[in-house]
Amino acid sequence: MPQMAPMNWLLLFIYFIAIFMMVNALVYFSFLYTPKPLKNTKPVLKFNWKW
Repeated sequence: MPQMAPMNWLLLFIYFIAIFMMVNALVYFSFLYTPKPLKNTKPVLKFNWKW
């Protein structure tokens, strides 16, 4: 494209990559995931052995 020939392509690439990384960081840190409650109670198996 001759209209954009004087533009620095590396600077434009770095600009878009920086915007992409900032948007990704905002999306990553904007969600608050609530942790699932952990079940620490194990089922107790009682065997009544009648020999």
